[in-house]
Amino acid sequence: PILPPPAQRIAIARDAAFAFAYPHLLADWRASGAELRFFSPLADQPVPADFTEADLIFLPGGYPELHAARLAANACWRASMQRAAARGTAIYGECGGYMVLGRGLVDADGARHEMLGLLALETSFADRRLHLGYRHLTPQAGTPWHGPPMWHGPLRGHEFHYATTLMAEGPPLFAARNAEGTALAPMGLVAGNISGSFAHVIDAAIDAAKKPD
Repeated sequence: PILPPPAQRIAIARDAAFAFAYPHLLADWRASGAELRFFSPLADQPVPADFTEADLIFLPGGYPELHAARLAANACWRASMQRAAARGTAIYGECGGYMVLGRGLVDADGARHEMLGLLALETSFADRRLHLGYRHLTPQAGTPWHGPPMWHGPLRGHEFHYATTLMAEGPPLFAARNAEGTALAPMGLVAGNISGSFAHVIDAAIDAAKKPD
């Protein structure tokens, strides 16, 4: 089934730092009637003016570690994100976007850069470790991936990153299992209207026992 959009009006970061959003997912959202607008944090663009009352701001994955100093210095987009968070707009980040929602990101050279500070999260590329695999994700109630008119069931996702977590405080976004069904540690964080995780959502999870032969 098509995975319903997590909101009706969605503002989406898109540039070299936020380059990884599944095209089929965005196409499904549009096909379901969602309105999408794109903006570039690297170009210091704020959340689009005509979307200041967006239902959701989505920071996809990408390579923020390569642009961390620039992201930290871009005051216009940072201020627009802080205003949206204060208004109660739902903000969701995946992988690189999740790290940007945190307090700080340490790059490969060991330099720490201030991020948005919307989640109690510190991440680092100074000590790189591969995290790789498909994930079966059960979203927490009250988050963008749970509740009407959104998907009520589990999700399929994948995890692929080298960042390590130095600190993460708060309730998780997902309960998680790997592709073999083994339970993993909960993934991500939720802080009010802010949420994110290292997982990239792929689609709705379909029970293999219910699939046609």
